[in-house]
Amino acid sequence: MTEDKEIEKNLKDLDDICDECKEQHESVSQNLILTGFKICKSCRVSKTIFPI
Repeated sequence: MTEDKEIEKNLKDLDDICDECKEQHESVSQNLILTGFKICKSCRVSKTIFPI
């Protein structure tokens, strides 16, 4: 039972929805693997240029 909830939680993390702009993009899962943050490519670039 707890394994099912853990698998469900892991699948929810891979939904390709950006935490910043709430849009779906395939780069979200790639950035999650590379950096540990669920952000899309455009939000990642804007956070790099304007880190505030």
